[in-house]
Amino acid sequence: MWIDYLKAFLVGGLLCVIGQILIDRTKLTPARILTSYVVAGVVLGALGLYQPLVDWAGAGATVPLTGFGNVLARGVKQAVQEKGLLGAFTGGFTAAAGGICAAMFFALLVALVCRPGDKNK
Repeated sequence: MWIDYLKAFLVGGLLCVIGQILIDRTKLTPARILTSYVVAGVVLGALGLYQPLVDWAGAGATVPLTGFGNVLARGVKQAVQEKGLLGAFTGGFTAAAGGICAAMFFALLVALVCRPGDKNK
């Protein structure tokens, strides 16, 4: 059990370190870095290269944004096999619907609980 935690921590931490290095050493905006992580997850997932990392690291590979991209790619693959070309348009949304819904729900909850304020004060 502890070795699983260590693997998840190392892989998730490495992905965070790469993101922090990109923020510190490049002129990329955080939004571009986040988008790049999702796209990298889609590409690696589509090529079948991300699943071995998921199998080895568990949550360390599925929780970051690369994991979200992998879920999108896996959903599209499965839907294309089941529904043909139409699956290319619907598979990613179906596979990621739970995560998107949870993100929207918790964003709404935080918006209702927290009061926005002026950062200059």
